[in-house]
Order: sequence, then C-alpha cells, then structure tokens
Amino acid sequence: MATIVKQSFSASIDGRPIEVGNSNTTIHETQAADGDNNHDEIWAWATNTSTSAVVLTVLWGGTTDADDKIILTVPPRDGLMQIIPGLVLQNGADFLAIAATDDVINIVGFVNKMTA
Repeated sequence: MATIVKQSFSASIDGRPIEVGNSNTTIHETQAADGDNNHDEIWAWATNTSTSAVVLTVLWGGTTDADDKIILTVPPRDGLMQIIPGLVLQNGADFLAIAATDDVINIVGFVNKMTA
C-alpha cells in the first residue's frame, strides 16, 4: 500500500516562498526512486510583487528540451496564481523556474510524496 506525505518544496525553508531569479532557480528536487508508487505530486502558485506583468518559465523535469518548458505571464500584485495543478514528477527530475525580471516572482506550494 502506498504512503502519502505532504511536504514543503525541497528548496523552501520552513515552507516559505521561494524567490525566483532570472536564471535557473530550483524549486523542488523529486525523490530518486521510480515506479508507479514513487512519485511527487506537485502543487504550486506564483505571485508577482512588481508593478508590471512578468513572464515566468517553468522547467518541468529538464532544462534543454522545449517540451520541458511551461511559459506563462504572472500579473502584477494580483495574489496567488496557480502554476502547477498537482502534476506528477519523479525519478530525480527537478522543478525549476526562471523569471524575466529578477527577484519579483515568489513561488509557494507543496508536494504529496507518494512511496510504496
């Protein structure tokens, strides 16, 4: 039977927001195990503290393939915007982010770690 444990992102300190820079910013590193019962279900929201909309690029599991990129625009000072709706990542793949403007996008969320 699988076990599910809710946790903060691996890059978060005590569950606090992670400030995204204009180069690869690690949000979460998944567990190394693979298989149907060893994965991380990720939920994430972003907020923009600036007065202008900012393009956010999410790198989902890789950093070079265009298929690994989720590109969206985060509106200014509009609260939390969901960016990852419970998607699954596993086998040591990483969730990273890059903001077009440095240090104005913050990401919060949690991981449901599922293990066999």
